[in-house]
Amino acid sequence: MESNQPHFKLILGSSSIARRQILTDMGYQFTLMSADIDEKSIRKEKPEELVLALAVAKADAIVSKLLTTECANEEQPTVLIASDTAEAIMQQIADGDNIEEDKSTLLITCDQVVVYEDAVREKPSSVEEAREYIRGYSKGHTATVSSVAVTNLKTGVRKGGVDRVEIYFNEIPEETIEKLIEEGMVLKVAGALLIEHPLILPCVKEVVGTTDSVMGLPKELTEKLLKEVLAST
Repeated sequence: MESNQPHFKLILGSSSIARRQILTDMGYQFTLMSADIDEKSIRKEKPEELVLALAVAKADAIVSKLLTTECANEEQPTVLIASDTAEAIMQQIADGDNIEEDKSTLLITCDQVVVYEDAVREKPSSVEEAREYIRGYSKGHTATVSSVAVTNLKTGVRKGGVDRVEIYFNEIPEETIEKLIEEGMVLKVAGALLIEHPLILPCVKEVVGTTDSVMGLPKELTEKLLKEVLAST
C-alpha cells in the first residue's frame, strides 16, 4: 500500500497491536515508541477528560525520552525536571537542531476506557474482574471512549480529540467467557472488551460507531488531527 505521508515522519506512541494494524491499514509507515507512565496517578471525573489527559501524558513522556536520547547522542548533559511544563518541553524540541528541516515528525498517542453503567473501566486487574466485566455485557450495553493526541515534534503544535462508540450485546455464553479468559488477551485491554474477537463477534448485536474506534484508534479522528497539526505549521 502506498504511504500517505511523503512530507512527514510518523511515530506511534503505543504498544497496541490493534493500533499498529489500524495505522498500517490507513497506509502509513511509522516507527514505534512506548510511554512509561503511571496511568493510575492521572484521574479525571469524565471519561472523555481522562482518556485525553492520558494521551497527552503519554506524549509528554515520549517527548522527554526523545530529548534525553538526543542529548545523550550529542554528549551534552541535560536535566529534565518534574516542573517542566509540556509547553517548555515542546519548545526545546522545536528549537532543536536534530529534527529534519524539510520534514516534520508527528507523534500519535492514544488511550481508551470502557464506560459501563456510568462507571469507567480500564484494563482488568485480575482474571475475576475480567470475567465479571464480560458477564455484565451479556444482553447489555457498554461504550468505548477513545482519545487521540497528535504532536508535531518540529513545531510543538498539538491537537487532540475523543470518539465514543456505543455497543449492544446479545447473550454471551459462559463457555465463551471462559475461553476468552483462558486465552488471556482480554486481560490486556480496557474493560476486557474485544468485539472484533471471533468468539465475541457473534454476540455483538449492534455497534453505533466504528470498529476501529473500539479497537483503540479511530481512523477519521486520527486523519483529522494529522491534517490540523500539519496545517498549523
